[in-house]
Amino acid sequence: MESLNPPGVEVKSSVTRRILIVAPSWIGDTILAQPLFKRLHERHPGLALDVLAPAWSAPLLKRMPEVRNVIDSPFVHKEFNLKARWQLGRKLGHGGYDEAIVLPNSWKSALIPFFAGIPKRTGFTGEARIGLLNQRHRLDKAALPQLAERYAQLAEALGVPLDRSQPLPFPCLTSSPEQQQAVCLALGLPLDKQPVVFCPGAEYGPAKRWPARHFAALATLLTQRFGDAAPICLIGSAKDAPLADEIQRLSPLAPGRLMNLCGRTTLEQAIDLIATARLVVSNDSGLMHVAASLQRPLLALYGSSSPIYTPPLSPYAKIISLNTDCSPCFKRVCPLGHFNCLEQLTPELVLQHL
Repeated sequence: MESLNPPGVEVKSSVTRRILIVAPSWIGDTILAQPLFKRLHERHPGLALDVLAPAWSAPLLKRMPEVRNVIDSPFVHKEFNLKARWQLGRKLGHGGYDEAIVLPNSWKSALIPFFAGIPKRTGFTGEARIGLLNQRHRLDKAALPQLAERYAQLAEALGVPLDRSQPLPFPCLTSSPEQQQAVCLALGLPLDKQPVVFCPGAEYGPAKRWPARHFAALATLLTQRFGDAAPICLIGSAKDAPLADEIQRLSPLAPGRLMNLCGRTTLEQAIDLIATARLVVSNDSGLMHVAASLQRPLLALYGSSSPIYTPPLSPYAKIISLNTDCSPCFKRVCPLGHFNCLEQLTPELVLQHL
């Protein structure tokens, strides 16, 4: 698979249908779209599936066997730029697509397939998209509480409910032993040990982040449990590095036993590092969904958000939540100031779920 802008002409006679996906802009949402991709391949043997997505998400999409090509969407969050969208749409009009499926609900996300002249343009009714989309599903939130279910609904004909005769397939990113060895060598990690991976960040806001002192205390408890066999790695973006520094500062463990790798890995490296883990402990975040899609043992910590809407889709994931009266509030910062939903979720309680 290679990144194309615009896609080249497909010459393989085995291709029976071409579909363009307009992808969401978050790591977790991108992963939760993969069950839709799997359903589309089930519906259309010989399908060529391309995804229009921000460049940062290409490492995720390239690890999905269902995706043929990743097409770079150059638009930053909330950017309009009508002329550039028209130009990209006209280029994509040469791709021979039979259908475009638009996953975001915004008006501007439906513009490019419209400008491309793709004959069937599918998505949910929303934000004045009449005319831009000609196959508009009505969303029944009660019938489809999970985001992955809502995406998968778009594989069905209008008016046909989500096919539940078979369970919705789980997301599944690929990671080879060679890729895992390469990331360990690049980061100076031992090849003969399975790390415990902590994902302490959460892009949405501090109300989704387990306290740094709790991560530090859990690191000590897990070291007592696993000993030298399981070094602990903190991974995340460069924005998470100060939080990881705080976890290290609060922990009595030596830096070699509790390693701060936040901001030191690419997303592709983070995928392969998580794939080596014996255990992942994560806030409700994009990396939580990465761990779930790699089928790693996962303890998923929920506070202000809801596991009903975007749960980790994996039989190896354990959702941990106190279900306090005030949660989920879906706020970036605790509106009551006490943060009890995660403050009172102690490391000892989390360890009970190991």
